[in-house]
Amino acid sequence: MAKCVINRRAEFSASHRYWLPEIPPEENLAKFGACTNFPPHGHNYVMYVGMVGEIDHTGMVLNLSDVKHTIAREVTTQLNFSYLNQAWEEFQETLPTTENIARVIWQRLEAHLPLVNIRLYEHPELWADYQGNNMQAHLTISTHFSAAHRLALDTLSLEENTAIYGKCARVNGHGHNYHLEVAIAGDIDPRTGMIADLCAFQNAIDKYVLEPMDHTFLNKDIPYFSEVVPTAENIAVYIQKLLTKPIREIGAKLHSIKLIESPNNSCEVYGEYQLSDIEHSLEEALAKAS
Repeated sequence: MAKCVINRRAEFSASHRYWLPEIPPEENLAKFGACTNFPPHGHNYVMYVGMVGEIDHTGMVLNLSDVKHTIAREVTTQLNFSYLNQAWEEFQETLPTTENIARVIWQRLEAHLPLVNIRLYEHPELWADYQGNNMQAHLTISTHFSAAHRLALDTLSLEENTAIYGKCARVNGHGHNYHLEVAIAGDIDPRTGMIADLCAFQNAIDKYVLEPMDHTFLNKDIPYFSEVVPTAENIAVYIQKLLTKPIREIGAKLHSIKLIESPNNSCEVYGEYQLSDIEHSLEEALAKAS
């Protein structure tokens, strides 16, 4: 019988605070920013519990009613409307960041359900994935930028380009509101609960991607695309190139880039970009930008 992965959605509302009592207040503020404020801040968390198994004679992998009650008993009833720092003892040892909450939820559920992934949304633009690999997790930031492009090869005529790219080859170009998801991978720090500093992660995306690319005509304003056709695929690879080193510098690794050009078209690239001598000029550009 074929294996099948199923997902069950659940939600809870809770507050948390990032604060380490063993370091001075000014160091906490420098490390965690506004998340140190007291009273603490809260979120409406949404999680997806991924489970795997064989489809049985009932047509199900698991009885979803049983799954629902298990998640409620072991997780959501305990966490809903709680102060996470005090709700579970695990969060007194390691702060309740999004990635660490996902990890601890896995630990609470793994004896009861055949887990393959816990995805936890702190809000729609920030989520973590945990798959049971010790302290390893993924953290994703979702954002957007607007840009125009034209799809055409300089070596071809307008007619030839139109045969390949259709209306996207029109000489004056067209625009998109690009939706971008950047995921990083790393080990959760056993005290701070973080894969990497969240502000530094966001700043890297802002500095290297959003600020230089937003409201541009990619073919003309970004030198890279004077020689490379700015398809969604090539834009994703370019962003992978831009972010590989900055993400390393904040102590994590780039896991994936997902670029959604429109509701009908998207692409994903995985891992870090392996820089070579061919990309020497790009490295110089990154150095100047930093």
